[in-house]
Amino acid sequence: MLQVFVYGTLKRGQRNNQRFCKSVKEIQIATLRGHLYDLPFGYPALVVPQKDVIATGTTDYLADTEKQHRAPPGPTTSLPGWDTVHGELLSFDDPVERLPALDGLEGFHPRAESFYTRVLVPVTLMQTGASALVWAYAVESGSGVYLPGGRWPP
Repeated sequence: MLQVFVYGTLKRGQRNNQRFCKSVKEIQIATLRGHLYDLPFGYPALVVPQKDVIATGTTDYLADTEKQHRAPPGPTTSLPGWDTVHGELLSFDDPVERLPALDGLEGFHPRAESFYTRVLVPVTLMQTGASALVWAYAVESGSGVYLPGGRWPP
């Protein structure tokens, strides 16, 4: 099962949800550590602590999906200077179709310079408090309007 943390236009009710998330099997409210920025292009950008990045996405979509389940989630203890970013954890059972589509939307190209990078990071599930490793699209450094509450749209 592929799990992706979304915090912007892929969330329920946002413009890219219907087109890219039709095959979603489960949606859970989740949070992660990071900083969220509202970009002037009508979508947000996420910066995560480098310490939280377990892996970077590749074009081997099945192996990337397996990485989520092999590595145990890291501790979600507080890390000074980082906010809680709120989003949704989407679960899919079609990673070979879903990841290329999402990578294309986010402009992520493994082994090439990209605005977003697909990274494997720990999240906390709000309903249970459990941790999980999931894929999220993040940027290297923040720009735009900083959203200290960690929610988009602002």
